[in-house]
Amino acid sequence: MDFLFTPPAPVSLPIQGSGARFPVHRVYCIGRNYGDHVREMGGDSARSSPVFFMKPSDALWLDPEVPYPSVTGDLHHEVEMVVALARGGRDIAVADALACVHAYGVGLDLTRRDLQARAKADGAPWDSAKGFDASAPVSALCAASTCGHPQHAALNLEVNGTPRQHTDISDMIWALPEIIHELSKLWTLQAGDVIFTGTPAGVGPLVRGDRYRASLGEIASLEGRMV
Repeated sequence: MDFLFTPPAPVSLPIQGSGARFPVHRVYCIGRNYGDHVREMGGDSARSSPVFFMKPSDALWLDPEVPYPSVTGDLHHEVEMVVALARGGRDIAVADALACVHAYGVGLDLTRRDLQARAKADGAPWDSAKGFDASAPVSALCAASTCGHPQHAALNLEVNGTPRQHTDISDMIWALPEIIHELSKLWTLQAGDVIFTGTPAGVGPLVRGDRYRASLGEIASLEGRMV
């Protein structure tokens, strides 16, 4: 097959203790999945239909130096458990959902909060607030065959050594099997899909020069600096 120009290299993520890499298909995100964060953003934390959005696969960022995005004066961090699927399908039952999961990691859903607020006020999409270049720094993945399927794990973020966000993943409004089930009603999930599972309270600004450290229990960690 002849291409008009050289296709970009496929996006992939490293796996702890393995030379093989995880090839990425799509990146799904769920919003409003921790009640304390919903309340800090002025919302109603009562369980309702889940809110999903996407980031481009090449928004995933592995370099510890993260470029500060353009056209914003209010960049926020959102630490999240990240899940990588090795199987997919449509209308996946909750009881079958964890069988689709290959690995776990930790990442940041970086958000141009000022652009998001403007979009919300106008009833417009959030794409420019969520899906920009390098908007999803992410750790190496830990295979479920190594770490299991955690029901409890501390999710933490420090900025310049100061704690900013802390929760346990058991506090999610929509648990991971439910997230996979709900996503699979809307899209056909595939091997290579990555899911950002929501952020707890404590979101706040990042500026150039800030150093961050995110962790998901003993499963995964991520360190970097805004430049």
